[in-house]
Amino acid sequence: MLEYHFSAFLSLHRRFRRQCRARAMLALTASSAPRTAGWPVRAGQPPPCVVSVRAGGKKGKRGGAGGGALSTASSPERVDRLLSRLGYCARSEAKRWVAAGRVTMDGEPVKRADAKVVANDPRLSIDGEAPDHPNGILALMHKPAGVVCSHDPREGPSVYDLLPARWRGRNPRMETVGRLDKDTTGLLLLTDDGRLNHRLTSPKKHVPKTYEVCVDADFPPDAPAVFASGTLTLSGEAKPCLPATLRVDEASRRRATLTLVEGKYHQVKRMCESAGCVVTSLHRRSFGGMTLEGAAEPGQIRVVTKEELDRSIGDGEEGGRGDGG
Repeated sequence: MLEYHFSAFLSLHRRFRRQCRARAMLALTASSAPRTAGWPVRAGQPPPCVVSVRAGGKKGKRGGAGGGALSTASSPERVDRLLSRLGYCARSEAKRWVAAGRVTMDGEPVKRADAKVVANDPRLSIDGEAPDHPNGILALMHKPAGVVCSHDPREGPSVYDLLPARWRGRNPRMETVGRLDKDTTGLLLLTDDGRLNHRLTSPKKHVPKTYEVCVDADFPPDAPAVFASGTLTLSGEAKPCLPATLRVDEASRRRATLTLVEGKYHQVKRMCESAGCVVTSLHRRSFGGMTLEGAAEPGQIRVVTKEELDRSIGDGEEGGRGDGG
């Protein structure tokens, strides 16, 4: 008799546990369903559609890899997160923006800061305009001399100081694609998309980068052949440099253009030093197929479109490490 009651108790206990698990799964499914955006849907109008928008990915530290700029995802996001991500305001200030009617959907103010919106929805406006580059930014800057590629204010004036204020507030933050030295000028890319940055700086793609170089002595006659040989090994390096193209100006053998397909630390300067020449000025004039057209003056910035990026870099293997200077 005792065994019977114990068996019945076990059976009831198992049934209770199964019911608890089922309720928990039902609650989890309900909580993960997307919420509506918090504005009325007019008669005959479809609900807000999910279109291409940056997913954001894992963020980790501010500015870390995790964006999908110039690529797309299909996730709505909260208004307060969108405002913070695009640099309009801190997330804690989003309620004031919403209360002031600065975020609208199809002309109607969005009522709640936690309402879900899709950044690329053409009906969405912030301060009367479409959201500022919601899929992320790839910017091309004409870097002037005297500024560093660093967020550390102790290192002096920074390339980030030259960006529009809203771009400086984006999250993830804008980062340079590779670096140029403080005294190096020319084409510098910046993006808030970690995956794109990795694609452009990965050593697997071999993106060509061309520099205008001035040195303190004539380039030796054999320098172009040595640079192109693929056998030049710099001091402290285990592997030789990949073949590079050096074109010396015959009118002044202290001037040349150098095209690299990799980006070892201070590579241009170290290659020139291996030829007995010290670099006195260095200017990057191209990155892949991108040039300073549209940013001819130092300090000028323009946005690179996805079409220009694909045309200039291609969409094959991964990106090329892009320092060199």
